[in-house]
Amino acid sequence: MIAPMLYRWRWLTGFIVALFASACATTHMTMKYPDTRKCDQVDDYHGVKIADPYRWLENPESPESRTWIDAQTKITDAWSTNLSHLGSIRARIAQLWNYERYGVPFRQGLRYFYVRNDGLQNQSVLYTLDHIADAGRVLLDPNKLSADGTVALKGYAASEDGRYLAYGTSAAGSDWEEWHVRDIQTGTDASDVLKWVKFSGASWTIDGNGFFYSRYDEPKGEASLRSVNYFQKLYYHRVGGPQSVDVLVYERPDQKEWGFGGEVTEDGRYLIIRSSQGTDTRERIFYLDLNGPMTPAAVRPLLKEFDASYQFIGNVGETFYFVTDKDAPRGKLIAVPSANPVPSAWKEIIPQGTSTLSTASLVGNRLIANTMKDAASEVLIYSLDGRLERKLNLPGIGSATGFSGKSSSPETFYSFASFSDPSTIYRLDVSTGESTVYRRPKVAFDPADYVTKQVFYPSKDSTKIPMFITMRKSLALNGKQPTLLYGYGGFNISLPPSFSPGILAWMEMGGIYAQPNLRGGGEYGEAWHKAGTKLQKQNVFDDFIAAAEWLIANNYTTQKKLGIYGRSNGGLLIGACLTQRPDLFGAAVPAVGVLDMLRFHKFTIGWAWTSDYGSSDNAEEFRALLAYSPLHQIKPATHYPPTLIYTADHDDRVVPAHSFKFAATLQEAQGGSAPILIRIDTKSGHGAGKPTGRQIDEAAERYAFLFQNLNAVPDFSFKHVGRTN
Repeated sequence: MIAPMLYRWRWLTGFIVALFASACATTHMTMKYPDTRKCDQVDDYHGVKIADPYRWLENPESPESRTWIDAQTKITDAWSTNLSHLGSIRARIAQLWNYERYGVPFRQGLRYFYVRNDGLQNQSVLYTLDHIADAGRVLLDPNKLSADGTVALKGYAASEDGRYLAYGTSAAGSDWEEWHVRDIQTGTDASDVLKWVKFSGASWTIDGNGFFYSRYDEPKGEASLRSVNYFQKLYYHRVGGPQSVDVLVYERPDQKEWGFGGEVTEDGRYLIIRSSQGTDTRERIFYLDLNGPMTPAAVRPLLKEFDASYQFIGNVGETFYFVTDKDAPRGKLIAVPSANPVPSAWKEIIPQGTSTLSTASLVGNRLIANTMKDAASEVLIYSLDGRLERKLNLPGIGSATGFSGKSSSPETFYSFASFSDPSTIYRLDVSTGESTVYRRPKVAFDPADYVTKQVFYPSKDSTKIPMFITMRKSLALNGKQPTLLYGYGGFNISLPPSFSPGILAWMEMGGIYAQPNLRGGGEYGEAWHKAGTKLQKQNVFDDFIAAAEWLIANNYTTQKKLGIYGRSNGGLLIGACLTQRPDLFGAAVPAVGVLDMLRFHKFTIGWAWTSDYGSSDNAEEFRALLAYSPLHQIKPATHYPPTLIYTADHDDRVVPAHSFKFAATLQEAQGGSAPILIRIDTKSGHGAGKPTGRQIDEAAERYAFLFQNLNAVPDFSFKHVGRTN
């Protein structure tokens, strides 16, 4: 362990506060950062020596790291206190956030379930109801599980008989979950407690006596927030019993990277077991006949090879339906007979089309296909034999989600949202195709005041990239508007239009919001995804840089008025573009980013990302990683734009060491006067389950930072007209 070193933080903090107090509202000033000790750590990667002077920051619990964290926090707090318009921006974001919103309802047995938030509740509340027209009653209120709202409901599943609810919670934003069982009628919890669960749901047997879930062994010898997660196992838990007697259903001690998820078929006959390797979209499918023993030996292979993605959507007897990209990069739907699951026996039900088939469901004896056309939702309804019956009439350019249900159910529910319109919940009569509004939010603005358009621009290699641009209709395009460019570009994840109160506030105050659909995502299928992975990862950054250049060239904004923002893999995007083109951006916000591309696989679930990134253990992939790794591409005495880095001390997905080392290196290298700051949230993780109040605080700080450093003044005069219907 590195011996702790204590610095003279008291006098330094006093100096910083005085500096901010005496400064006028200038955008940039000379910053005095904490001294960050360097160690002599050097690693050999395939004959290349790479220094890692801040290796000690990889242990956030050490006294030396805690001292460094405290010092950085004091600097950022002092700076944030002096941000212009911060209070007004926060007040408006809170007002916009304060609307009643619902999750998509679903039915299990004779009951309906949905989540609801009255506006500013830190966590949404789970309700149950007997009839869909009822108001419902509270089944589980996570806000009562902790005083500060940092315990979140991460997953839940109701038994078919409507007696029990299995639910998982996480504390302080951790990926680790603890699962419990609640009696739905009485609202009381049974004695069941399941620990060391991560990346798992729950699926009940049809008799309601127990459920399947996945877990890891309890971490040994290292902190649970940093230790590597291997050897996930699939278990069956019987209600009322201790976890120690849970039945091991499947494991692969010869395959440490294989993960498992179990789903009971609607008829209760089979357990479908999905096996994956990290975040690789390719998977294997096994199944277990639940009329027989629950043992690993009884598990049978169905789709044996890691050769494509296979998304199980339902079964009719011994025939299983999957959405797959096997020989269909944009997706197709197939029927696989369990008695003869070889590819030659598969039946193609919905062939690959011009749009990308994202998901599908088997409801009301029909197939509901949720597709993407140029990154926006398009929903098609088919008969079970693949005959197109109708196209669902959606309200506009946006994102539709939901459509779950039973094969015999006459109804399903879905939500539709856009950049300027929060989620409206619809009930769909599957047989007639008629949609009716179930819940429409009342909001403190008029969505009609905003416009969204989609453009296609050329990337560096001339590939056409789609980009959504949304703003106030009345905004003048004079090339002087503050513009926020947001992106992701990875892991086959698509970025369709979606609603955010923070983004709405940004646009209301005069900002333009731009969201390109970069390679690496899933907007155009697996070929689009692969074009932004491993040795081709630079395509993603080229796509984003080209978006910035297009916005400037087409008179939306200027370099000094352009801010960039991304989270997680999107934080990597911002870090890479920031270090490759520091001249192109007026401000940057990389949040919870993967920034050390040589060591990301050493912590928690980081090894799983090698399917997209590659690994420094491979010589060729090491060279590609080193070429864009944000931490390693920082150049001394470079004028970097104002940068606000976000991370959290309980992030056990992208560990905070990424952001710690990046901040220390960037602060040392800064050759200009622009601030390099890091906000380190406490009792928070990667983002899921973050309390509403903290989300508002972060959004307000982010937009105040952008307005001030882009030399723009937020417009608070825009007429706020609320929608009441």
